[in-house]
Amino acid sequence: QVQLVESGGGLVQAGGSLRLSCAASGRIFSINAMGWYRQAPGKQRELVARMDNGGSTNYAGSAKGRFTISRDNAKNAVYLQMNCLKPEDTAVYYCNLLQEWSDYWGQGTQVTVSS
Repeated sequence: QVQLVESGGGLVQAGGSLRLSCAASGRIFSINAMGWYRQAPGKQRELVARMDNGGSTNYAGSAKGRFTISRDNAKNAVYLQMNCLKPEDTAVYYCNLLQEWSDYWGQGTQVTVSS
């Protein structure tokens, strides 16, 4: 099995920054991509940012220019630097790993942005 552990969430004022981290462990052998999704109350889970093994990235429109995804392949880790946070960024953020086209999820970390 694959385990994902996130950290770095918390409460921040609008305009502030947070950095999320996610470390993968377990049966890691062929990662296709790693990324971040989020789910706000009453809304569906949505992609925030994802990076494949070739380094190509995909960002949600709301994240472009403010968030930056990065990976450390040696550590099987993925990071999300979030700047200029807005109240609408408030959500539970989930780390995602795609391996042999199967999805694995972390337990989620809460990000709350106050106005």
